[in-house]
Amino acid sequence: MKNDVLKRITDVGVVAVVRATTAEEAFQIAEACIKGGLPAIELTFTVPNADQVIKKLAQTIDPKDLILGAGTVLDAKTTQIAIDAGAKYIVSPGFDLESAQLCQKLGVPYMPGCLTITEMLTAQKAGAEVVKLFPGSAFGPGYVKAVKGPLPNINIMPTGGVSLDNVEQWIKNGVVAVGVGGELTAPAKTGDFEGVTANARAFVEAVKRARS
Repeated sequence: MKNDVLKRITDVGVVAVVRATTAEEAFQIAEACIKGGLPAIELTFTVPNADQVIKKLAQTIDPKDLILGAGTVLDAKTTQIAIDAGAKYIVSPGFDLESAQLCQKLGVPYMPGCLTITEMLTAQKAGAEVVKLFPGSAFGPGYVKAVKGPLPNINIMPTGGVSLDNVEQWIKNGVVAVGVGGELTAPAKTGDFEGVTANARAFVEAVKRARS
């Protein structure tokens, strides 16, 4: 299951980072992304009642159309809550050993936020197959190329600082996928979920173009 989830994420190459002020808005953003051909949803625990939103998505959307993950997961307790609700992968802004160990035990991919080579190696040793470069805006796409010099086999997914203008550069520099939040979901702030769908489509297309 773990490899299948990772393959599906890297195949699409984009993870939608869903933050919202209400559970309902979060659900609508996720639906809008899926409609735009972007099935990888990282529902963050900054969303009110995040576990309930994860549960609702898991129960109402066909698993073929959804790769459901939980984000901003800071500890093992929240990791367990997210997995129980239906999350198939766990993403964090930092590295937490207990969360990593729990994910290893349950066969669930864990993607911790790392910035330095030391953090990335620590995460890898704890079983993280993909590290989330966070915040990606701190260094930009050139940093990935530098990291992959000494660590050619590391799988990196930047989040923060990814836009339609630079997504091609990130992909060409060797990331396996990109995490996109505000740049993708901003139209939802004014209730424009069709705008979110259009953005989702644009990001998926941009990754395809960069890879071809």
